[in-house]
Amino acid sequence: MARVCDLTGKKTQVGNNVSHANNKTKRKFYPNLHTKKFYIPEQDSWITLKVAASTIKTINKKGISAVIKDAVRKGTIQF
Repeated sequence: MARVCDLTGKKTQVGNNVSHANNKTKRKFYPNLHTKKFYIPEQDSWITLKVAASTIKTINKKGISAVIKDAVRKGTIQF
């Protein structure tokens, strides 16, 4: 399964390890993903999403309904 945030679309980025001698080797930067259940009061149901830690902070600030509405508008999820 892909390491992608369900709501924001954050995914693995590629960069370099840089040694003291300035040698460069490829490496990956993984998003801080967590599987979490959210309650949607409008639908009276629970959903399970794989979201980044930064997305959880956004959900705590705006609310799950607003974040899902923004994700649908941006096209990262379909409901």
